[in-house]
Amino acid sequence: MKKDNIIQEKSYDFAVRIMNLYKHLLQEKKEFVLSKQLLRSGTSIGANIEEAIGGQSRKDFYAKLTIAYKEARETHYWIRLLKDTSFLSKDTAQSFLNDTEEKLRIIGSIQKTIRNS
Repeated sequence: MKKDNIIQEKSYDFAVRIMNLYKHLLQEKKEFVLSKQLLRSGTSIGANIEEAIGGQSRKDFYAKLTIAYKEARETHYWIRLLKDTSFLSKDTAQSFLNDTEEKLRIIGSIQKTIRNS
């Protein structure tokens, strides 16, 4: 992985955090439904970033970025829901929410740049 692609690095690191959180929710909290949704959307952000980077056209790149943005929005939702149902502590949830919001800002900024060029 190239070290100069911030969103690629950050979305991969986030996917690792999500996988570890998923394991915690399964093993420690015995939560099997919402955690699976979180795993799917949280790891999909990086997968779609990777697909965008390998896109065949500018339009393809933008479309995959849009999917990554939507997956980040969904991930934000699941984290809030897990926090508000006491499966996640406020501190843990806030850390993940901050991380998700960072991805949303970066992806949104890239989308804006593409739209304006």
